[in-house]
Amino acid sequence: MNKDYNLEKRKFVIGGTVLAVAFIYLVRLFLLQVPDNDYKMFADSNAFLRKIQYPSRGLIYDRNGKLLVYNQPAYDVMMIMREVQPFDTLDFCRTLGITREQFDQRIRLVKDRRHNPGYSAYTPQTFMAQLSAQDYGRLQEKLYKFPGFFIQNRMLRQYAYPCGANVLGNIREASPRDIENDSYYIRGDYTGDLGVEKSYEKYLRGEKGVEILLRDAHGRIKGRYENGAFDEPPVSGKNLKLSIDMDLQEYGERLMANKIGAIVAIEPSTGEILALVSSPSYDPSQLVGRSRGKNYALLQSNPYKPLYDRAIMAAYPPGSTFKPTQGLTFLQEGIITPNTPFPCYHGFVSGRLKVGCHAHGSPLTLIPAISTSCNAFFCYGLKAMIDSRSKYAGTMEAFDTWKDYMVSMGYGYRLGIDMPSESRGFIPNSKYYSKIYGENRWRSLTIISIAIGQGEVLATPLQIANLSATIANRGYFYTPHVVKEIQDTVLSDDYRTRRYTKVSAANYEYIVDGMRAAVLGGTCRIGAIPGVEVCGKTGTAQNPHGKDHSVFMGFAPKDDPKIAIAVYVENAGFGATYGVPIGSLMMEKYLAGEISSERKYLEDNMLNANTMIFSGIKRN
Repeated sequence: MNKDYNLEKRKFVIGGTVLAVAFIYLVRLFLLQVPDNDYKMFADSNAFLRKIQYPSRGLIYDRNGKLLVYNQPAYDVMMIMREVQPFDTLDFCRTLGITREQFDQRIRLVKDRRHNPGYSAYTPQTFMAQLSAQDYGRLQEKLYKFPGFFIQNRMLRQYAYPCGANVLGNIREASPRDIENDSYYIRGDYTGDLGVEKSYEKYLRGEKGVEILLRDAHGRIKGRYENGAFDEPPVSGKNLKLSIDMDLQEYGERLMANKIGAIVAIEPSTGEILALVSSPSYDPSQLVGRSRGKNYALLQSNPYKPLYDRAIMAAYPPGSTFKPTQGLTFLQEGIITPNTPFPCYHGFVSGRLKVGCHAHGSPLTLIPAISTSCNAFFCYGLKAMIDSRSKYAGTMEAFDTWKDYMVSMGYGYRLGIDMPSESRGFIPNSKYYSKIYGENRWRSLTIISIAIGQGEVLATPLQIANLSATIANRGYFYTPHVVKEIQDTVLSDDYRTRRYTKVSAANYEYIVDGMRAAVLGGTCRIGAIPGVEVCGKTGTAQNPHGKDHSVFMGFAPKDDPKIAIAVYVENAGFGATYGVPIGSLMMEKYLAGEISSERKYLEDNMLNANTMIFSGIKRN
């Protein structure tokens, strides 16, 4: 009985073992054939070479059809590791102009999965990118000597103008994160970096093609598989037409030479950006080719930060360019009428608190307060609004109402420009002040400086220019954008939809009249353009770290506005010293095509001025 039982038991053990081994083989076979591509790649690579065909990247034009960015051929040295056979390494290095140590380091990096996550010995890997035409010619002649290596044709960018770098952006090699986040990329691919090259990457890059080449038993290429029946041609990227006027952009960059700051010019009727100047800038061709890495490092270490797009990323105190938002809010809320006077005896005074002002008539109503940029008027207006108990339940409700007006005018949040890394600026709310001072422990006098664009309020030059466009339109704006057209594609409705503020069109007329008066006889007199009704507003933004910033916003013509503009020059003093002249020259250049003879002196002064000496930045 026991003997039979033990025999039966051994049969089960042997049978189970056989089944287990069979199961393991089946699982392994499944893993090899279905999830694991290595076996298939090994088999395919013996018979075929799948050579990627890179598409031509989309071209970029300005609003007038001028070609700004185009393509030039480039050549990458590729390798398939398992096909590399012994060869004359020193001859290979001499041909490419590298040392043996550099060769060994490149091989190590190709094989390093931390540096090259997609590495496979069966698939093409980039050994060296962006050969010069001379290196390409030398290598092409000797390529038969170096088995496992081949040349991949690519496209690099070429720039027709040495300006507009912050708008155009550039391209760089795709990072491991790019490859992980988007299956389109493999190691050695290029992707947009900064500017429209980044924000419109998926339109510009096109679609890759593939050429399938047949190998013989020795791995030699014998021609196209099935005469190319299974090849996929690349699809070129879409061309972009920018809203930028490159002549105006170039002129703006010349005016801002040796200055730190930004210029933003907008067409009010469309929201199209005519110029987006960030200074200091750089020639975009510096970031092309083999010298890209070196030049990028130099730009990054530059203390003036040329890679930092001040036009959309810098958050500054807007200074007196913020006063029109206050006048509009007070009018709409019924805090003042156009004829409400406030006194100004060299400033706003309440108890021991005083906010200074410059000499002008007193008392003032709204239009002359805008014209003369009176600090006291807007401080009294904000105090009347925040302290009003007939309209609001308390300080917090009054202040949050105020904030809602600012947000409706484009402050405190990103406007949504089609460029990367836009800043939102800053508009505080009641909770912000309650956190600092305690709930119900702050009043209008605690925060009075925000009435004149100081204190905690911060804005980008883009937001200031957008306010000017909104005033020009009498109460609405379009989301600012730098791309006017995409080839064979309809532009997003976001850029064609009017965005209205909380203020009626009628109340904007008083602000327009005040800004016109500022040019006729107020703080913007130097900005007058012969034959053009210019409206403007100065700003002198206090800077706790040095000399004040010079700010201006304006538009022209008054009743048929073609251009709205903001100028911000760091450490340059009064708004009328640099902001107004630069802004008015930009408007004249765009509207007339040239600067009138009687204003050439002003142009020469701005072109030759240097305000960097006031920045306090020490060069390396």
